[in-house]
Amino acid sequence: MTNKRKIINDPVYDGFLTIEDDIVFDIISHPYFQRLRRIKQLGFTHLVYPGAMHTRLSHALGALNLMNRALEVLQVKGVELTRDEVLGARIAILLHDIGHGPYSHTSEFMLADMRHEACSRLFMERLNEEFGGSIATAISIFENRHPKHFLHQLVSSQLDMDRLDYLGRDSFFTGVSEGIVGTDRIINMLNVRDDQLVIDEKGIYSVEKFIISRRLMYWQVYLHKTVVAADTLLFGALRRARRLAEGGDTLGLAGTPLFDFLSHHYSEQDFRSDPSLIDRFALIDDSDMACALKGWSRHSDTVLRTLSDQIVNRRLCAVRVANRPFDPEAASTFRTQSQLLYNVAADESEYFVTTGVLRNHAYDYNDQEIRVLFKDGSCRDIGEASDQLDRHFLEKQVTKYYICFPKELR
Repeated sequence: MTNKRKIINDPVYDGFLTIEDDIVFDIISHPYFQRLRRIKQLGFTHLVYPGAMHTRLSHALGALNLMNRALEVLQVKGVELTRDEVLGARIAILLHDIGHGPYSHTSEFMLADMRHEACSRLFMERLNEEFGGSIATAISIFENRHPKHFLHQLVSSQLDMDRLDYLGRDSFFTGVSEGIVGTDRIINMLNVRDDQLVIDEKGIYSVEKFIISRRLMYWQVYLHKTVVAADTLLFGALRRARRLAEGGDTLGLAGTPLFDFLSHHYSEQDFRSDPSLIDRFALIDDSDMACALKGWSRHSDTVLRTLSDQIVNRRLCAVRVANRPFDPEAASTFRTQSQLLYNVAADESEYFVTTGVLRNHAYDYNDQEIRVLFKDGSCRDIGEASDQLDRHFLEKQVTKYYICFPKELR
């Protein structure tokens, strides 16, 4: 009989994650979950920070570790939780990102016409069928249908176990110290009031650091201009590959799941109508995309060949970032020059010159607010409770504009 009581070493927390539930062990062992080993957490960020090779699987396990700690803290503070609710919260956080495609957010909407959260829900529903309904509570927590709303907030809110883990984990593997937050203290300060997740008054300063760290990590890591350049190239390559596939080109991928999803526009309804689609999607990961890009770097189509070669050999496009939109004439000039540089048609030059917007706001008043519980029993939003982060600072959204173009045109 298999011993399902396992411990997993996690270098981020300098300790061990204990797997205490048979069903959690079985989910982790399932091919759907093991696929996350082959999807990098930060997509192309390793092109800037070579150590950023950690995976969606390690993040999911780290978030589970934090969920275990949070649930223990809440129970010690008198929050009543049934065994089924504890298990449901654990499974919900474990599976919250299971629907990500290759290179995480970079390929979103390119392989299936839905967000990764919708795909995660499809995976969870299938697993619930396989495990005889054992994941039903987890799904209700994930979808915010469970009567205890604070359980969903532990999975998805402005101060959830997902964000706490990825900030610390991404900081650890990139070496960017600005992402280090007081995770232990924040978790120990968690509480529940009126079915809302709150933070005890003594945790205000740790939450302030968390919010500022998240803002800094976005500019230094997630929205780094080199990452933007690589993402832009992959998006262009996938867009070109899809167009060629629609014209009958097999892209050297005939019969593969990747070609299936590039040559069709599958919606969530298609997945629900055809149960085999989720199994085929589960076969696609970073390795498939990397092999495709290597093959495409020798493709006869100039656009696909050039974009793929630039990704594979890190010959990335140049990126300029500004506080105001770029003059359309600048983009037009770059496209004309790209047309000559690569000897492509006018409409094809648009693959090599793109413009876009980068937005960063660390706190959203339209989302579930971070509430602070004071000793007198009152609760206030962090913007009112903090003497460092006022509402003006928290509401401020920094918007920057970028243009990507071939380096040869600088």
